[in-house]
Amino acid sequence: MLRVGLLGAGRIGQVHAVNIAGNARSSLVAVSDVKAEAADSLAVMYGAYACSIEDMLADEGIDAVLIATSTDTHSDLIEAATAAGKAVLCEKPVDLSLERARTCLEKASATGVPVMIGFNRRFDPNFAAVKAAADAGEIGRSELLSVTSFDPAPPPVSYIKVSGGLFRDMMIHDFDMANFIMGALPEKIMAVGSSIVDPEIGRAGDVDTAVVTMTYADGRIAVIRNSRRAVYGYDQRVELLGSEGLLSADNILETTVSKATKDGVTSGKPEFFFLERYMRAYAVEWAAFVEAIAAGEEMPVTLQDGISALAMAEAAAESARIGAPVTVAV
Repeated sequence: MLRVGLLGAGRIGQVHAVNIAGNARSSLVAVSDVKAEAADSLAVMYGAYACSIEDMLADEGIDAVLIATSTDTHSDLIEAATAAGKAVLCEKPVDLSLERARTCLEKASATGVPVMIGFNRRFDPNFAAVKAAADAGEIGRSELLSVTSFDPAPPPVSYIKVSGGLFRDMMIHDFDMANFIMGALPEKIMAVGSSIVDPEIGRAGDVDTAVVTMTYADGRIAVIRNSRRAVYGYDQRVELLGSEGLLSADNILETTVSKATKDGVTSGKPEFFFLERYMRAYAVEWAAFVEAIAAGEEMPVTLQDGISALAMAEAAAESARIGAPVTVAV
């Protein structure tokens, strides 16, 4: 039984609490949050105790911690947890600074303690099936990848100001998905972005609509499309063209019922937000973390994977700023 401490009792922390407690091989024993009342409330729900970060890391009965705190705390907490001998699953991104993330990798690696970064979309059954089919050669040589990720509505501008920007906060999932499916880092990234959904986002120094084109050493191409607004729901699709066919993973709909009449054919909308769309992926992600620890195997998503995605995000942000391709430097 893996005894787990949860750092962060907010929205995503609550999702993780469900999966920790729901896995037969792990138990939630401690919760910490900057808001003591939030930690107390969540701890009571699962028979855990609320405590400070320092007390959690000092507790020799805790084997692992899940970091679901604000991004600006991730690197510090990864370093502190691994120094204390706790295995770590940390939400993305590793940091908002690539340089700081590299330092984190160096320090955490020196401890030999396993760290996994929470790119949960790798564990979505549909996306994972695309990856498996591509690796099995079912469409020949993969040549062109298209990743679509549209949010139903933009977050508050107050969040935008501390998020690190669309490329680091939102598109970083898609950068990791490209790495996952293509099995390699791109050489160059060309990005364009604008603020057309909400002018306030632009005034905060960010974009809300962006397209990135990535080119690989072997000539392959990947394209990512992001928007902070899709009024019909949470649009999440992947399409991979190969020399002998096409693989695609379409949206998961709110209902499988469709209606066909003389006026046309209608069906359900995509599930509305990430909590609904990726709930299964979060559970599979946690199970993979627990299994890797039990088996003594390398984490399925490493700290280096997190740094690779962050390097791509930084390259994209720079490309959008200067209007020219940028070489990815991991």
